[in-house]
Amino acid sequence: MTAAGSAYAATEAAWRRDPEAWWAAAAEGISWDRRWDRVFDPAEGPYGRWFPGARLNTSYNCLDRHVAAGRGDQPALIWDSAMEGRVETFTYAGLRDRVAKVAGALAALGVRTGDRVAIYMPMVPEAAIAMLACARLGAIHSVVFGGFAAAELAARIADARPRVIVAASCGLEPGRTVAYKPLLDAALALSPHQPEACLILQRDALAAALTPGRDHDFRAAEAAAAPHDPVPVAATDPLYILYTSGTTGKPKGIVRDNGGHAVALWHSMRMIYGIDAGEVFWTASDVGWVVGHSYIVYAPLLRGATSVMYEGKPVGTPDAGAFWRVIAQHKPKVLFTAPTALRAIKQQDPDGALIARHDLSSFEALYLAGERCDPPTALWAAEKLARPVVDHWWQTETGWPITAGFRGLGLFPFKPGSGGRPSPGYDLHALDDNGAVLPRGQTGNLSLRLPLPPGCAPTLWGDEAGYRRAYLADFPGWYRSGDAGSIDADGDVWVMGRTDDIINVAGHRLSTGAMEEVLAAHPDVAECAVIGAADALKGQVPLGLVVLKAGANRIEADVAAELVALVRERIGPVAAFKDARVVKRLPKTRSGKILRATIRALADGQTPVVPATIEDPAALDEVGAVLRG
Repeated sequence: MTAAGSAYAATEAAWRRDPEAWWAAAAEGISWDRRWDRVFDPAEGPYGRWFPGARLNTSYNCLDRHVAAGRGDQPALIWDSAMEGRVETFTYAGLRDRVAKVAGALAALGVRTGDRVAIYMPMVPEAAIAMLACARLGAIHSVVFGGFAAAELAARIADARPRVIVAASCGLEPGRTVAYKPLLDAALALSPHQPEACLILQRDALAAALTPGRDHDFRAAEAAAAPHDPVPVAATDPLYILYTSGTTGKPKGIVRDNGGHAVALWHSMRMIYGIDAGEVFWTASDVGWVVGHSYIVYAPLLRGATSVMYEGKPVGTPDAGAFWRVIAQHKPKVLFTAPTALRAIKQQDPDGALIARHDLSSFEALYLAGERCDPPTALWAAEKLARPVVDHWWQTETGWPITAGFRGLGLFPFKPGSGGRPSPGYDLHALDDNGAVLPRGQTGNLSLRLPLPPGCAPTLWGDEAGYRRAYLADFPGWYRSGDAGSIDADGDVWVMGRTDDIINVAGHRLSTGAMEEVLAAHPDVAECAVIGAADALKGQVPLGLVVLKAGANRIEADVAAELVALVRERIGPVAAFKDARVVKRLPKTRSGKILRATIRALADGQTPVVPATIEDPAALDEVGAVLRG
């Protein structure tokens, strides 16, 4: 057994031997105002609760305790705005002071423990400061991705019923300024719930008109406020609500608690990412998504690391070398981003010429999540960067990785397409449709044996019955992830997409993810999607859409023919893959996930429900035209 295998096996065995003792040991990394009555209570909530009886403050654990330990002058947060062309660094002491003042400003507006505060901001440091200020008060924040349409923002306001909303006047995108305040005003006009006050951060690019009596200037309120001390709360009290799109159209409010969240994220930074206090970590995401909550704001600060917060894009700010410039300038050991960012960079700079222009000597590993990374993109990154590439899998509901490669335990051999091995704490299996555990290598419903570990969502906001129905009802005793995949003989997990991306072709269950692997291996393909389109004879047939690399001046029919032949060669005639079409771009969410279900509805001649998270609606129109043609 390799050293990596030995370290992982020993850690995993220790967890399995006594899960409560293992998590209690991890919890020693957190400062508690009161210790727990028991590590885990199986009688609370849908599957149990972690650290009942304990009290703590998450903001204190992120900031104050590091200052008290003598590291107040260490950088805590580096804000790099490619959009504004400037960098601002906050030390732990400086960030604590600003958070304390903003907490005081919120308290002056009436915010108390248990109240909700909605945050509607772009990637500015004040977004993270507002989150930590809420945590300092014991208030529950609900971050809504900046620029969401008014109706979506209104739905979240109506459900969370925030006392105060914190927003910015605008967000910045390449080539345009997005006015946020009119969107907020329109959302409030739609919402049955009205906040008592709004705090508005005025950005230089576009100031907003304030509504007298309701709206307050963020900076003025912060300047006038008295600093607020951390308020201890129960470990089982909510820290935040993060909404995801529900199947009924009503957003699902994923709840995260304080205690289990702090323990899991503090522990994950060293075990999974190999990052400890004083080291620099960069997650290129947005605080509107769970990745930004966990690994821009909370986990790095809980661990005492330096977190990079980037306002910009992987391409176009100014070019496809933007990420390498940030690494060279701020020297993170690890970059965590989405596969779609890598594909965008690869599409614009397929030879990696821009990588060589930057000093990446500090950079040690690339982590990918958000959706499965196709092997050709993972191989491209590994070759061009000459660094370990780790694809890992998790969900908004879990809050931290279900599977990963473990820099803190020694990395396993590189398997492009695999999401790594289960993180100690997760008992993961593939189940058949009757809930029976499948043998290694067989594809099924990836599910977690209960209880879920600390850090996972204990419930949905105001909807415990909905939580049970969505995640626990299908397979009693298990959490159903909704993803399909398999676990191989080595224990590595292969996530092949959502369970509805497993298509049935003439009675054969086939993975569209496996077909996407084949298409992505074509030298002219930058990215792709395969969906199952309805077919009167076979039930479903696969349909592939591909985006070509920049400079690939090919006849589209020739590329399509080559792709059909490639799938036939590598998967076989059983795939019935006969239709590949070239598109200029694929419709995606703002977090980079391809809208496969929406494309499938278009292919089936249905009118799709277009999600509010769509990045570029014109891309969907273009794909629709190609499908109709």
